[in-house]
This record gives sequence, C-alpha cells and structure tokens, in this order.
Amino acid sequence: MLKLLKKIYKHPIIIFIVMILLTVGSLKAIKSNGRLETNLDEYMPKDNPAFVYSDKAEEWFNIKDGVIIAIENKNGVINSETLQKVKDITKALQKYPKIKKADVVSLYTAENIVGDEYGMEVNSFFKRVPKTESKLEKLKENVKNNNMIFGKLVSKNYNSTLIIAELDKDIFSQKMYKDLKDMASKYNTGSDKIYIAGRPVIEGSLALLAPKDMKKMIPIVILVIIIVLYLTLRTIKGTIITLLIVLFSAIWAFGLMTYLKIPIYSISTMIPVMLIAIGVADGIHIFSHIKHYTKESNEKDNKLKKEIVIEKVLSELYKPVIMTSITTAVGFLSLLTSQVYPVKYFGIFTAFGVLFAMVLSLMFLPASVFLFGLPHLTKKEKSGKAEIAENSFMDNITEKILKSKLYIVGLTVIIVVISIYGMSKIWVDSSFLSKFEKNSNIVKADTFINNNFGGTTKLNIIFEGKENDFKNPEILKKIDDLQAKIEKIDGVGATFSLTDYLKRMNLVMNGDKEGYYTIPSSRDLIAQYLLLYSMSGDPENLNKVIDYNYKKLNMQLQLKSDNSKLIRKVIDVVKNNKNEFKGIKINYAGSAYKSLVFTDLILEGQIQSLGLSLILIGVLIAFMFKSVVAGFIGIIPIALTALTTFGVMGFLKIPLSSTTALLSSISIGIGVDYAIHFIDRYKMRAAGDGNEIEIAKHTMEEAGKAIFFNAVVVILGFSVLMFSVFPPNRELGALISFNMFVAFVSTLTIMLIAINTIKPKFIFKDKKEK
Repeated sequence: MLKLLKKIYKHPIIIFIVMILLTVGSLKAIKSNGRLETNLDEYMPKDNPAFVYSDKAEEWFNIKDGVIIAIENKNGVINSETLQKVKDITKALQKYPKIKKADVVSLYTAENIVGDEYGMEVNSFFKRVPKTESKLEKLKENVKNNNMIFGKLVSKNYNSTLIIAELDKDIFSQKMYKDLKDMASKYNTGSDKIYIAGRPVIEGSLALLAPKDMKKMIPIVILVIIIVLYLTLRTIKGTIITLLIVLFSAIWAFGLMTYLKIPIYSISTMIPVMLIAIGVADGIHIFSHIKHYTKESNEKDNKLKKEIVIEKVLSELYKPVIMTSITTAVGFLSLLTSQVYPVKYFGIFTAFGVLFAMVLSLMFLPASVFLFGLPHLTKKEKSGKAEIAENSFMDNITEKILKSKLYIVGLTVIIVVISIYGMSKIWVDSSFLSKFEKNSNIVKADTFINNNFGGTTKLNIIFEGKENDFKNPEILKKIDDLQAKIEKIDGVGATFSLTDYLKRMNLVMNGDKEGYYTIPSSRDLIAQYLLLYSMSGDPENLNKVIDYNYKKLNMQLQLKSDNSKLIRKVIDVVKNNKNEFKGIKINYAGSAYKSLVFTDLILEGQIQSLGLSLILIGVLIAFMFKSVVAGFIGIIPIALTALTTFGVMGFLKIPLSSTTALLSSISIGIGVDYAIHFIDRYKMRAAGDGNEIEIAKHTMEEAGKAIFFNAVVVILGFSVLMFSVFPPNRELGALISFNMFVAFVSTLTIMLIAINTIKPKFIFKDKKEK
C-alpha cells in the first residue's frame, strides 16, 4: 500500500484529471437524479407488520391524511361573507385535479341528520349562502344542535370553521402547496383569517425549507472551515488543498447517492455539512507533519527535499489515516441497523464520503504538495519559538493531569453516574411538527386548529370481530364507553365512530328528547336506523367507520399533538380496557400510529447502532495494534462521550428523533480518531528514549496539539448547524460540538492516565525489550 502511494503522488496531473471527471459526473447526477423525498410514509420500512396492517386498514376505511384549512372570524363565521368563502374554497378544492369530490368536507358539504314527520332525513346545512338574519340564526341553531358538527367542524364559540380535503398519498406536490398558499392569500381578506395545516402541508414545508437550509449552511461552514484551517495550518496553500478535499468528497458522496437514484431526505441535506466538518481531520494531521519535516529537513535540492518530506509523512501517517477513516466509516455504517430509511442512507453515504476524503488525503494532498511545492514557514515557525512555548504549555498540562489522576478518575466516575441517571429521562419524539420553529406559520396554524377543534393528528383504532358483531348494541355500548374514556385524556380532542351516527339517529328519531342520545337498545333498531340512513344519506360516509358486513369498525381519534407521549397514553387506555372486548381483535392504523412505530424503530436502531459501533471499533483498534487491551483503551473516550451526551440530553429534555438518532454513530465515528492518533503516537514515542513522564509529554506535545486543532475545527464546523431553520438540526449541531469537546478532553486525560497507569505491553513492549 505504501509503495503504491509513493508512486501515485508523483503523477499529480493524472490525479487532477480523474478528480475533475468524477466531480463533473457527480454534479450531473445530482442535477438529473436529485429528488427530495418528503412523503413521511416513505421514511418507514414497508415490510414492518405494523405498517403492513395500517396500510390495509387505510384501504378498508379510505383513511387519508388531509389538508386542513381553518377560517377565523372573531365576529363569528356564521355570516354571509365568510360562508361564501367556505363554499368557494370547498368547490375550488373539489375541482382540483386528482382530489375526489367526496373527500372534501366543510359546513357546505356536511350532512345534518334530522327527524321529520316521516321518520328521518339527511339534509345539507346550506346550499345557497343564507343572506338574512333569520336564515343565519337558523343555520347557527342547526350547527349547535348537531354534536357531529358542533366543536368538530365549527368551533364552539362560532369564531372559526374547517374545510378538510383528504388526499391520496401521491397527490400532494410543490405546485399544490403553492396553490394552497395562493388560495389562503386570496381569501385572507376583511375580518377573515386563513390557516393551513395538516400532514401534507408539513411535508410540503419540509420540501421547501430543506434545500434552502442546505444552501444557506454550506457557504457558512465553508467560510468557518477556511478561517479555522488558515489559523491552524498558517498557510494559504494548505488551507485551499484541505478545503478542496472535503468539497470533492462531499460532492462525490452526494453524486453517488443520486446516481443510484436514492432520494434525498430532509436529514440527507446535512451530509455535505457533516463531510466538510469531518473531512478536514486527515488533512490537518498530514499538513502538520509536512510542515514539521519541512522545518527539520536540511536538503538543498528542492525536488529531493519534497520527495523525502512527502515519503516520510506517508510512511508515518498512512496507517493511522486509513484506520481512523475506516473506524469513522464504521461508526456511520452502524446506522444500517436502523429500519428507518433516511437514517440508513445517511449512514451509508456519509461513510462513503469519509472514505473518499481519506483517499484524497493520501493521494491528492501529497500530489498537490509535489506539484506546487512545500508550504512556506513563517518566521516564528522557522525560529521554533511558538513551538517551544506550545510544548512548554503541553508539558505543564501533562504533569498536572498525571499528578491529579485520582481526582480526575473520581470526577469521571461521578459524571458517569450522573449521566446514567440523566439517560433514564430520555424520551423519543415522533413529532414531525417539532422540526419547525414555534413561531413559524405552520406551527401557528396547527396550534390554532388544535386550540379550537379536535386536533390535526389522526389516530385510528380498528376493531375486528365476526360478521354483524358491530350491530350488537352491547358491543357498541362498550365502544362508546371506550370513546368517553379516551376523550378524558388531556390532548385528545375528539373521537368518532359508528356510535356517533347511531346516537344522533336515535336522538332525532325520538324528537330530540333528552336522554335519547344513546346507543339504540336492540339489534333490529340499529339495523332500521342504518337502512334509513342509506336511503337518504351518503353511504360512502358510513364506509369510513364500518365495513359492508359489519365485521370491522374504525374509531377515528383527533389528537392535539403528534408526539409519542400522547399517542402512547391513548394506546395504554385501550390496552387497559381490552378485556371488555372478548373475541374482538384491536389494532391501530393511521399516520399517528405509524409515527409511534417510527419512534420505536428510532430507539431500537439507536441502541443497536451504539452497541455495534462500540464493538466493531474496539475490534478494529485491537486488530490495528494487535492487542485486545488496545481495543478496550481505545473505546474509553468514546464510551464516556456517549454516556455524557445522552445524560445531557435527558437533563435538558432533548428527545431522540430521526435527526438526533444520528448522534451516537457520528460521535463515535469522529471521536475514535483522537484515540487512534493518540495511541499510535504514544506507541511510537515509547519505542524511543526517555522515561514514562517524558514519553507522555512528547505524546501530548505532538498528538495532543493535533487533536486539539482537529477538535476546534470539527466543533466550529458542526456549530454551523446552529444556523439551521430546523430546531432538531440545531440541537444536533450543539450536541455533536459538545461530543467532540468531551471526546477531546477524555482522550487527553482519562486515556493518558489509563496508558500511564496500566503501561500496556502493546505500547511499552519495545521499551521493555531495550
């Protein structure tokens, strides 16, 4: 391998041509195949039993997510102007391509089940917009007297009303999102205010904001990296070469992903930022050593001097560069244990990017130096005064750490115990709405609708029994009782099922007398009511709550939040009452339930990737240094980092989400670099002269400084995520920056103490033999 590298760097023109061709090809692939995937159902594994069942239930009962449009008028929506807008918006949505007319529900299309002298009839609330006060008052009275509408389609203070358009999965698009916004703008006049919410709108907002977010952050991270690289390397040449390495690796990784026609998910947009921040590590180490050997070299022949310096650096660093890159890639590849597609693909292509950066660091960087010459040294670097001062500082730090080893170990134990307690407070958040700012329009709209109506999040509870089971009044009463219990949960806005139709029909067939808003007492009466409804109402409406042979029943729930805590509370209540439904199976469906399963998959994947990455990295380190002890010592700082970070998340109430689930693998993958470079340098120094304290000092002077500069670059690089428009991205940026700080500190303290105290054979073997 080393011989090959020493031959390759002498052909820089060939390397540059290959790089340019690969970059052009990658950019073409990105342009032609780049497709942002925002359909949240596509984030989830299709073969998961919960998703398979939910998809079946969605077909049985035509369960769809919908765009929810709310019209607010603080003077009351039961007025001619607002009702005209309700009618116009409803008709516009019904005429929209691919939206079925029956899937648009508003006060204009809603059914009003009433009793008459002949029995029962189903009317509309209005067809022509009422103009007179008497007709408006009559409409208001009809709304108030219908429990299926009042508080669900019209708010109980009459200040707002809803228009709901249910959509098939493939209908919503960027064009539709724009059309909805234009519609809102058109009707947002006078005393009326328009709000738009719903899961498709969340997806549309993600599709709109994610690319903008990436375009904003990439220039910022490049600027930050340029400044930090220059301050670290103190050479324009080195800064440009190292920057090109990370830019090319990011473009190639993204190009490969799009070439394979893998869609770009919202978290995929962070890959370039990640690679730019991570990929500079090898460049910093290599360039630091090039400058070191440039200063030491006394060769007068420039060509010979270049070859000697480059070959010395390659001989010394090619193994640790390869191993650190492989371990970093393994950290990301451990995300393959996740069943969540965006997380899985993020791990794969970030790993590819890391390996591309490694190849470029070992080929492009030496070739660039060979072509353009060795870096120029500043006066301070030539004199060595700055290095002497830095070494003196590192020597003092090393002495203090080794003298205070008991205190440091004791403090570490306390931090670990506190962190383990903090980890017990971690919760997993399934909310996709939490990705947005609290003051964003989409969150404001969602909050308004949740405050005034049943809620924007739908959960479906599916009951399966025998044929005609759900004409049995005893079973229906139990379902009605369960609905009442669920509605008492804080955060549940409304429930709806066949029982609501039957209670309404029973009430109107008994002259709206008090006490008749109950389930009919006999199976025959239930059958008669349903027959009457089918004759005057729209049977398609019943198909959303019951199947044709009354074997399956769908209970629809409206929730005021899409977070997993609320969804789990509802499911717990259902489980606690499951014994009431003997012979009946109960399952769940809908977007809210899928989000909950999605949450569990995130947690499961997080635990698996954390355990797998620690094991694999420990094995790789053991293999590299041919010692099991090396593997255990190598994972000390990253294990401490993972524990501390999750403890902080628990105390700060930062949930695990599809974004923060990346945390452990990113942290372990990057943090292990410090351990490998530190152990490698310690082993190299132990093979020379000097006592144990001097060996430790020399290691800290060389590896310690490089690790410090590396940590600064990575921390500042990831801090750019703090500029993201998505709160989870900002949390991830802050947590990774904290991770890198902990990994850096624990490497230069706990690892130093462990090696100095244990004196492992794989490091001190050559010293003992001497």
